[in-house]
Order: sequence, then structure tokens, then C-alpha cells
Amino acid sequence: MRRYLEYKESGVDWIAEIPKHWKIKKIKHVATFASQKSTPEADDIKISPENVESKTGKVLDFYSSYDSMGVKFQVGDVLFNKIRVYLSKVVFAEYSGYSLGEMIVIKPSLQDIGKYLFYLMLSSRFIGYCNSISRGAKMPRTDVYDILNAQIPITSYQEQTQIVNFLDRKTEQIDELIRIKERRIELLQEQRTALINQTVTKGLDPNVEIKPSGVEWIGEIPAHWEIKRLKHVAKILPSNVDKHIYPDEIQVRLCNYTDVYYNDYITVDTVLKKGSCKEREFTKFVLRKGDVIITKDSETPDDIGVPTFVKDNLDNVVCGYHLTLIRPYACLGEFIFRFIQSDRTRRYFELESNGITRYGLGKPSIENLLLPIPTDSEQQQIANFLDRKTEQIDDLIATEHQKIKLLKEYRQSLISEAVTGKIDVRNEV
Repeated sequence: MRRYLEYKESGVDWIAEIPKHWKIKKIKHVATFASQKSTPEADDIKISPENVESKTGKVLDFYSSYDSMGVKFQVGDVLFNKIRVYLSKVVFAEYSGYSLGEMIVIKPSLQDIGKYLFYLMLSSRFIGYCNSISRGAKMPRTDVYDILNAQIPITSYQEQTQIVNFLDRKTEQIDELIRIKERRIELLQEQRTALINQTVTKGLDPNVEIKPSGVEWIGEIPAHWEIKRLKHVAKILPSNVDKHIYPDEIQVRLCNYTDVYYNDYITVDTVLKKGSCKEREFTKFVLRKGDVIITKDSETPDDIGVPTFVKDNLDNVVCGYHLTLIRPYACLGEFIFRFIQSDRTRRYFELESNGITRYGLGKPSIENLLLPIPTDSEQQQIANFLDRKTEQIDDLIATEHQKIKLLKEYRQSLISEAVTGKIDVRNEV
């Protein structure tokens, strides 16, 4: 994309050069800060930082409670989250409502400048500047008056409108491409799940004779397969090893909840945190190749029973708290892992979990899980097949995720380049 014909130094580090006919002004010279708080009505629109998507300006949903005071905003205002500004939570108000929490309301002196100001404050250059002047360690925040005194590039209203129209059109095109790729990921994940469901209940031979399993949620299975409870083919060992490290205990590496939740496999390359345990805990919960681990409690029931498979022989690694270790002795561990991955088993665990604010899966529910048991050779064939096929699908998913990442980076770059005059978009609209 072409550049302007002439540039000059802006005198502002984060802006660098600007087109020769542009000016530099402080935000307070083109906008004011609204600070008067009042209590919204139940049906008023309310926005808090938690409801805003980072780097896009999209409001994902509206704040549901109305017992908090907020600052009234109007159409054309800009909402800017001044705490942890690196999250880039900025909103252009297309309706009136109330801003809650640390999301401040910037009111442009002229309504025409609002959308341009929104894009400028959303740009990675401006966010980087605000982050550099933030104070605090855990929850860094930027002072309102530092924001108002921030210098920004300004051009004519006509050119601002051209920039806004260009960015509206381009960001919508990019967002549509992202939506297409996100849908592609959803379809691939559905394909992955369907493949696992089919294979662990029907096997690999499409012509095999089938029979009713006797379990409604499993359905039909090959005639020569059996149905057994998990406790008859594996030991069920809920762990009680917490994250505290005591010097008088055995020093180990700990396989924690997140290690299981985010990984299909635990291998020698999995980065695990340090921990400690008693000798009897070490004997009971030290991980071995072929073990399966599942999450046994969470804040939501759909996070219950998420499995991982211990693929390698590990050195000094112990299963941690909030997890249950499944140690197979009469069934291949990777087949158990794949069966638990099926959405049929996941639904079973969701129904079996109990709780109100936190959900837990008791040992009896895990022990009494019914599963189909193929022959030993079929278990290995199924495991090998699903290893190969799921890896292929996972590679496709990873590729789509990378494309989405690049599109988001391009979106951010385009905004920053347009609002600081690094590209000339006047004839692109």
C-alpha cells in the first residue's frame, strides 16, 4: 500500500513520522473525560472490561448485574480500559449505556472524530505507549490524566472519515476470514470427535458383525467385543498430592491439572513443575508409561473427565491433586484414553459429576464407567489408527490457528499504520 508523498517528524516516539499536513495534539484538546457515576437501571446496557474482546473492540456480551455504579456513555464515545492496557480493550459506543469498573469514558469534542479516536486508541502503537507509562506490578494501570495528555496524530475530519471507512471495511473483511477459519476449526474438531466415537465403539472393520451392547449410550458394538466396568480392567487412584513443597518429603515433578487439561499426552518433553510427596504417595501415584489421567473436579461439569495419556517412561513424576490416575492392568491404556475422549463418555461424566459452584467426579462414578473391550490386537490397532488420524487433524487445526494469528496481527498492523499516516488510504475507500 502506498505512502504519502511528504512526511515530517512528529516529535513523539511512539508515533514517529507523520504526513506533512497532519498535526500533533493532546487527546484533551479533542476530547474530555466523563467521571460522574450513577446507578444504571436494570434494562440499561452495561459494559465492563470482562465483556470486551481484546484487540478488536467487540463487546461479547453485556454485564448482567445492575447493582454497580457506572459512568454514562453516549453514541460516539470511546470506552478505554485503563487497567492492564496491554489487553487492548477499547470500545466505540454505537449505543448509550454505562461503563463499569476500570473502563473510562472518553467523550470526543466533535462526534465525527469518535470512530477515528477509537481506532487510534485501539492501535498497537498507542496501547504500547500507554503500557509503557502504566504503574503497578500485578495490575498495572494507566492514569486517566496521562491518557488525556497523550499526544496523538490528527488530520482533517474529511481524511479521518476516509481512514475510518477504510478500516471499517478492511477489518470487517479480515474478521469474516477469521470467522471462516474458526468455523473450519470447529468442523475439524467435530470430525476428530466423530472419528474417535466411531472407532472406539465399532472398531476398524466396517463389515464386522455387530450386537447391542446393552448400554444405551454406547449403542451397538462388534459381536465379539465385551462390555466391562473400568474397575475390572484398571485401578482407579484419585490423587491427594497437593502443590506445596516440603523439604522433608521426596522431591518430585508434579503432573498438575493444567498439564492434563491442555495435553493429549504426557511425555519426557512435557514441562512440569516441582513438587514433593510422602513415600506412600510416591509409591501410589508415581506415573508409569501407559497410565491414563483424568480431571476429577472443576468449576464447570464439562471440564470433568478430560483425559491425557502417559506416553513415555518418566523420571520421578507424580500425579497431582484434582486428578485421578487410571492404571490399566487388563486393557491397553491408550484405548481407555481414547474411549474417555469420546463425547459419549464425556456426557456420562458430566451427568455423574455433582456440585453447585464446583463440580466433582467421585471414585465410584469412574470405577463404574462401562466400556467396550476389543481383543488385545484390536486395541493396539485402534490406538495406532487414532494416533495417526488425530495427528493429521491436529496439524490441520494448528495450521488454521496460525492463519488466524497472522490475520489478527495484520489487522492490528493495518490499524496502526493507517491512524499514524504510515500508509495513505484516501484512495482505497
